[in-house]
Amino acid sequence: MSNEKRDAVTPGAVESYPVLPLRDIVVFPHMIVPLFVAREKSIRALEEVTKSDRLILLATQKNAGDDDPSADAIYSIGTLASVLQLLKLPDGTVKVLVEGVARANVRTYTRADDYYEADAEVLADDLGSPVEVEALGRSVIAEFESYVKLNKRVSSEVVGAVTQIDDYSKLADTVASHLSVKIAEKQDVLETISVTRRLEKCLSLMESEISVLQVEKRIRTRVKRQMEKTQREYYLNEQMKAIQKELGDEEGKDDLAELEERIKNTKLSKEARDKALAEFKKLRQMSPMSAEATVVRNYLDWILSIPWGKRSKVKRDLGQAEEVLDAEHFGLEKVKERILEYLAVQSRANKLTGPILCLVGPPGVGKTSLGKSIAKATGREFVRMSLGGVRDEAEIRGHRRTYIGSMPGKIIQSMRKAKTSNPLFLLDEIDKMGMDFRGDPSSALLEVLDPEQNATFNDHYLEVDYDLSNVMFVTTANTLNIPPPLMDRMEIIRIAGYTEDEKVEIARRHLIPNAVHKHGLAPEEWMIADDGLLTLIRRYTREAGVRNLEREISNLARKAVKEILLKKKEKIVVTSENISDYLGVPKFRYGEAELEDQVGVVTGLAWTEVGGELLTIEGVMMPGKGKMTVTGNLRDVMKESISAAASYVRSRAVDFGVEPPVFDRRDFHVHVPEGATPKDGPSAGVAMATAIVSIITGIPVKRDIAMTGEITLRGRVLPIGGLKEKLLAALRGG
Repeated sequence: MSNEKRDAVTPGAVESYPVLPLRDIVVFPHMIVPLFVAREKSIRALEEVTKSDRLILLATQKNAGDDDPSADAIYSIGTLASVLQLLKLPDGTVKVLVEGVARANVRTYTRADDYYEADAEVLADDLGSPVEVEALGRSVIAEFESYVKLNKRVSSEVVGAVTQIDDYSKLADTVASHLSVKIAEKQDVLETISVTRRLEKCLSLMESEISVLQVEKRIRTRVKRQMEKTQREYYLNEQMKAIQKELGDEEGKDDLAELEERIKNTKLSKEARDKALAEFKKLRQMSPMSAEATVVRNYLDWILSIPWGKRSKVKRDLGQAEEVLDAEHFGLEKVKERILEYLAVQSRANKLTGPILCLVGPPGVGKTSLGKSIAKATGREFVRMSLGGVRDEAEIRGHRRTYIGSMPGKIIQSMRKAKTSNPLFLLDEIDKMGMDFRGDPSSALLEVLDPEQNATFNDHYLEVDYDLSNVMFVTTANTLNIPPPLMDRMEIIRIAGYTEDEKVEIARRHLIPNAVHKHGLAPEEWMIADDGLLTLIRRYTREAGVRNLEREISNLARKAVKEILLKKKEKIVVTSENISDYLGVPKFRYGEAELEDQVGVVTGLAWTEVGGELLTIEGVMMPGKGKMTVTGNLRDVMKESISAAASYVRSRAVDFGVEPPVFDRRDFHVHVPEGATPKDGPSAGVAMATAIVSIITGIPVKRDIAMTGEITLRGRVLPIGGLKEKLLAALRGG
């Protein structure tokens, strides 16, 4: 603009000017602004100004949407401006470049027909205190620099231009024109005549804008970081899928679709289906790489991999069941009979009812293998769970999913292994369970073994009920050291140790053929004679079962293979004479009858966990004062048994032809040999009484008679246990 026009504007002068109403913009003095004008009145006002080379008054209208604003709808303070350039566009609109000159206040509108015209007074700036203005000016420049750094819409070159401005009125106007604030706030700055107040308002507006921009920046940074992370995860996921596709792990089928298909096709219970669908819905909304997604996927894999109502066909043929049991186990007639009764009732009732079977017996008698045979006989899948040393209740019921690495308990794990919902489930070593601060697993087993409760067994990991009512549970134990509530739910079947004859038969039928096959021998190359086998059983093993016997037979087979290869022998026969060459000195001795009848020496019978034993009882009498001494590592019950026998003999002394004073002049000593072995029980009472009578009468006891039985003070003989084992020991000892 020419300096003449600028100088022609005199503060305080009132003149008539065409008015151009503006929408959404406030033009400040010293600003050069392009405007697009489309309204007829506005175009005519511009034409008038161009024709007469006058200034035009730019005033902002209060409502931007008003196409034909009245005089009241336009702000009264505007900016006088000169038109630098005017260009008519093909569509009839006009592009005009204007430069602000000075503030002006509209006094009155003089024309409103073709275009607006008004009498306006030119306003002068109120400069105020120079020191205060300079201080504010510096603050505004510093704040504007901060503002431009945050607001990317303002060019950084503007900062350089602003710092060069010496006129603080112009500084305030320039800064205000670049602020992204509301039109009303800009109009407020335009209407402020005091330069001090105007600078303060600019400073205030910038401070509030900067705080908003800082929050915006933080949000933008956070969103950008999140987007980058999501994009990275997505990119890595896509890469992984591509790699899997190349490797052939995934044949283009979406994991989630496959999982949904599995949920649809698995015959879940209603509760389990609802739970699976809820978890699947959660999984869909998760990032595939998140830890939580892995937990949910593992859960769904578990719930879909256990058998839900998938049953194997149970065999009802009792004859075949009997054949299977006989083929795999020799002896144990009572046990087999009880198992067949159990199976017969099941096939008739068509429902698994009655208590759980508990097989109790010493190690090596075939409890676990009997469980396998029952499974084979009934056509069920066989799963075994060892409870030895289990101390944590979570081993049975599982861990809750809140724990890292949690999984279902052993019951559900075994059901998954079985792949059917009606297997034979063997709970091995149920008497070896412990309990500690982590809970009592035997209490958790109550729910599993109770037919009234196990239809709704709830595993902590699955959190849904699982039906165990079709499972056939069999438990095993060495002793009856089982918590009473648990024992109450089971039917105890005792498996006694094998007799000598049964062991011989088991060795002939199973153990020797197995050893021959396992060691690569031919049946004609190696054999054990009958006397050799008896010696092996009697002198090299002492057990109720046949585990050690199998071990010793394998030992003999290994030595036979070595001899055949080294010494080129064609046939090896193990007999009672040469067995010590292979196995060394006999490890055990068994009780045998005395060679002749003796005074005070009686053969008793004892029961041990590994079978019956002959027990020699010796008694002597010597001068003394009637004292009774007992030795031989005897426990309390046996000592009391000797006292009862001695009292009985004293009370009936006359009947035995003995004068009572003999008891006051003699001491008695009863000894049971093998002092290192602890001995207890009341069943040696009869033998003790016989030994005492023999020493006071001097009559020898017959060597070929063995005795067992508890004696009372009245001389009655009471029944005792372990008779089968004791009779076999007597037979073996001759």
